[in-house]
Amino acid sequence: MDKRPLGKTGLDLTLIGIGGFHLVETPMAQVDAILNRYLDCGGNYIETAADYGAGLSEQKIGRAVAGRRDAFILASKTTARDAKSARRSIEKSLENLRCDHLDILFLHAVQKPNDLEQMLAPGGALEAVQRAQQSGQVRFIGITGHGHPAVLLKALQQFEIDVLMTGMNYYDYCNFPQVEEELIPLCRERGIGLIAMKILADGYLYRSVRHALRYTLSLPVAAAVLGINTLAYLELDWALAQEFRPMTAEEREKWLAEAPELGTKVCRQCRKCDRPDWRPSEFFALEGLIDRQMDDGSIPEPPDYALRERLKNWFNQADEARERYRGLLQRIDPQVDYRHLNVLCPYGIDIDRKLKRVHAKLGDDGRIV
Repeated sequence: MDKRPLGKTGLDLTLIGIGGFHLVETPMAQVDAILNRYLDCGGNYIETAADYGAGLSEQKIGRAVAGRRDAFILASKTTARDAKSARRSIEKSLENLRCDHLDILFLHAVQKPNDLEQMLAPGGALEAVQRAQQSGQVRFIGITGHGHPAVLLKALQQFEIDVLMTGMNYYDYCNFPQVEEELIPLCRERGIGLIAMKILADGYLYRSVRHALRYTLSLPVAAAVLGINTLAYLELDWALAQEFRPMTAEEREKWLAEAPELGTKVCRQCRKCDRPDWRPSEFFALEGLIDRQMDDGSIPEPPDYALRERLKNWFNQADEARERYRGLLQRIDPQVDYRHLNVLCPYGIDIDRKLKRVHAKLGDDGRIV
């Protein structure tokens, strides 16, 4: 399988890596089989986190492949925000993984401004991570975040980062376009390695695995991390990565128009309905923060309904969206007829109906119209 450079680290990653979250619920014998098969095929990136199953994911990885430590690049994550907790977290991760160093340690789930402030303050987690790097327990320092990348963009301005990992998929491009439009270009400019996660939008794109993986691998990332928890999934994902060819710009636009998960409910942020004094795309971007534009008022089949309800508030950014909406000088008036905008949408979205639902989601009364 092809490998790509991870920024300026000097590491080269295979196109797909294995994420450790779903190894928590996977039987140990199966974990052993999956990870060793992955390494036998030539895969070389395995990542996990201290919080996954309270260390269980790390323990399973350590039991399965610690004897092959030199064959792969190993990463873990910490959600600690102070130095003392971060120090304990690193030591426990090394113990669980049965190794003496991590290739990458990610400061994990940096979502809120307060997360960043605590990490960077005197006695914050960054101090412990940097000391671990100086001692050789950690080779490279990374950061992860989910959803809107505002805090990640701020972090890049405040300390030296070697690797960044965040969600990258065609569905959430429509909710958080700043990832592709601002975050990725800035990382490339600075030589920061990029790793993609949530290729299937937390499972929402399960019907479109081939297109989802191809879309994300067409971005300038070193690797896409997949939650592989069966040998069958490993064989499928490996085969798809082996046959990968980048999407052209035309293919990308065609898929954004045809993707079944987007349909006529999700704004693609093409901004063709915007006018100088009225920008519906800005309201729809706030809807992305509220519920990832998943709740369009339709009643899907029970399994899809359950998936939607589980995932729509996954990133917990609704309060931020409502605060930003309250601060706008111009808001949606549910009594106004916006149907004249419908003809401007190349994706067939009923903009009038969508605007009124967005107002109900973002407004104070919370009434669905």
